[in-house]
Amino acid sequence: MSTLSDSHINSSTFVLTGVPGLEVYSLWLAIPFSSIYAMVFLGNCMILHVIRTEPSLHQPMFYFLAMLAFTDLCMWLSTVHTVLGVLWGFMQKISLDFCIAQSYFIHGLSSMESSVLLAMAFDRYIAICNPLRYSSILSNDKIMKIGVAILCRSFSLISPAIIRLKFLSYCRPHVLSHSFCLHQDLLRLACSDIRFNSIYALFLVIMNLLLDAVLIIISYIMILHTVLAIASREERMKSLQTCVSHICAVLVFYIPIIGLTMVHRFGKHLSPLVHILMGNVYILFPPLMNPIIYSIKTQQIRRRVQRLFSLKAV
Repeated sequence: MSTLSDSHINSSTFVLTGVPGLEVYSLWLAIPFSSIYAMVFLGNCMILHVIRTEPSLHQPMFYFLAMLAFTDLCMWLSTVHTVLGVLWGFMQKISLDFCIAQSYFIHGLSSMESSVLLAMAFDRYIAICNPLRYSSILSNDKIMKIGVAILCRSFSLISPAIIRLKFLSYCRPHVLSHSFCLHQDLLRLACSDIRFNSIYALFLVIMNLLLDAVLIIISYIMILHTVLAIASREERMKSLQTCVSHICAVLVFYIPIIGLTMVHRFGKHLSPLVHILMGNVYILFPPLMNPIIYSIKTQQIRRRVQRLFSLKAV
């Protein structure tokens, strides 16, 4: 056992963890996981295809939805090879460089999804609170600039913490908690001074996720204030219904990420199975649920999807 630990410590590779205690059933678990990854891929591709091919959906709200679907597809691409590789038995280890690169994309894309959800909240705020200026405020040119700003913000802020992972010493057994790499998981294995990474990670949580969440809440407080001032009950309900899909997407994103953060911070005594479960929910739940939410709750998307399937049936 000590020889195995020493080999992990001295090597530059890390062991990926599947589902602890259920290794015998990993092939059976691979089937539902493969199905979920297939649904994520097909669902988000369908959303992108519908928005691209339907001229009536070439509006700011749906451009932001396309950004969300693209982000979810990138998250799928970042994790599919390691998660399914471990379950199908094709992959057990990952190099440090590859691990750092994967953690960069996972955390960068997570920040990007938060930023897109904030942009979608801003879109709903303008549409309801300032409808006469909606098209001028959210022109195609400005949407493109918002997209570029989201991309730069998401991947530039995370860079210092991720780059520093390369220069840390990893003297503890190189066994990861998940079948993919996370920044906090690598810090757990390091024996160098990790104060910079810990403090900077907290700064990122405050400046990205927490700030975005607060701004989303503020936007909905102002939306609610405007909606309640509308005299007609029917118009109030119509205005609020345009926000239902976005509110569901926000909850689907923030609940798993808060749960995973709490497990990593305060759940060291919990079973490894809980860490694995929360990690996979964090990675898979938002990309899986977003296409379903928008296909069911958004009338324009639902009609176009129904038309798409009816054409294929014919």
